[in-house]
Amino acid sequence: QIQLVESGGGLVQAGDSPRLSCAASGGTINSRTVAWFRQAPGKEREFVAAIFRTYGRTYYADSVKDRFTISRDKAENTLYLQMNSLQPEDTAVYYCAADNSRLIFSSLRIGEYYDNWGRGTQVTVSP
Repeated sequence: QIQLVESGGGLVQAGDSPRLSCAASGGTINSRTVAWFRQAPGKEREFVAAIFRTYGRTYYADSVKDRFTISRDKAENTLYLQMNSLQPEDTAVYYCAADNSRLIFSSLRIGEYYDNWGRGTQVTVSP
């Protein structure tokens, strides 16, 4: 099983642009579909962004499109989430996830279809 460890969260101000990292070990993320999800207090986990393993195309939730950018460094075996123009409603625990190369495109935004998860990193955005 691949291990995933997120970092880069913390307390930020509205308008800040932090970058989250997700370091992978025990396997490569290069041939997998990888994604970021988030869960705000009292809410269900929601899809944020993903890189589908085939062709490496990126996909985003409407709420973060044009503000967040997902990317991966193959040499570092690390997934990133660049977050720009953060707002208080972006406050959540952010999780990275990776599949075992079996996830199909129609399931890209569904967390239950990912096999490997990090423990999450808290991002709190103050007004």
